[in-house]
Amino acid sequence: MDKAKDIRKGEELQLENIEQYLRSTIEGLSGEMSVKQFHGGHANLTYLFKFGERELVLRRPPFGKIAPGAHDMKREFRVLSKLYKQYPAAPRAFSYCEDESIIGAKFVVMERRTGVVLRYELPACFIGLQDVEERCTLALIKSQAALHQVNVDTAELNKLGRPEGFAERQLKGWGQRWTLSQTEENKDMETLHQLLQKDIPTPQAVSIIHNDFKFDNCQFQPDNPDEITSVFDWDMCTIGDPLFDFGSTLGYWPNKYFSEEMPILLKGNFPKRAFLIDRYAELTGFQMDRISWYESFAYYKTAIILQQLYQRYLKGDTSDPRMAKFAMAAKEYSSAAIKILRKG
Repeated sequence: MDKAKDIRKGEELQLENIEQYLRSTIEGLSGEMSVKQFHGGHANLTYLFKFGERELVLRRPPFGKIAPGAHDMKREFRVLSKLYKQYPAAPRAFSYCEDESIIGAKFVVMERRTGVVLRYELPACFIGLQDVEERCTLALIKSQAALHQVNVDTAELNKLGRPEGFAERQLKGWGQRWTLSQTEENKDMETLHQLLQKDIPTPQAVSIIHNDFKFDNCQFQPDNPDEITSVFDWDMCTIGDPLFDFGSTLGYWPNKYFSEEMPILLKGNFPKRAFLIDRYAELTGFQMDRISWYESFAYYKTAIILQQLYQRYLKGDTSDPRMAKFAMAAKEYSSAAIKILRKG
């Protein structure tokens, strides 16, 4: 099971303030409060609060300066306070706090979901199961396709974003983040931005999109690799072209352009990218002839996220040692994106 651990040094919370807030905001909390931290994520910080047998999860942005528009806890609350009614894999959010005096940042409080997380390799409980990598992969694609088929109006999330001009705004916004996060020259990023702008695809649909749909934002039950029961990390969720979402999933998949030193890729006998593309097309009915553009954009965006995290590591805003390799990973992503886009 995905378990919380002791809080990392430098990421402690003001416990007296948060305890008072939680007890006054959420009904039924009794017993002594205890706090742990989930260490799996790279950006937003996630904590487990326990009051007797009742468990709650608190998510807040990382410490230090953050990019404009990133780590949007209000957006995460807007989504998770409604989406669970139409998409059961979304945990329910209970409270959003804008008062930064409580813990030094805005935060959201939601229900606790239990299960196992497939991060970069199979969890121990899945090892030895027949065709388990393919089954997990199909579960991932099914869950994503189900999200993209949720009716935006029925979910009461039709004001979450503006589908018109979505791709253009994405390119502009992520380009600005790259400028703010640069620590050294990377000419591939300039070339890639220009190539992406030249031939933006026409969207086939408008859907709720998670924007970071991958295995380590999902949860399985330890006896069932065929179904994803929870999806986390909704602070970038919006309304737009669903192939942006699917492209981001492909962006975390192994391919020949990456070295073995890449710190964030799957390891194991997982299906090839063509398997994901074919299954997603079957489930959604979307045409996939422009998927190389979406995958390349996902690489572009991932390179920027990695660069942002590396910049925080250099500044001392985090002591997470995983981030020391992220500048190298950002360069590999931008180089691979150009190759995929030109080949496509």
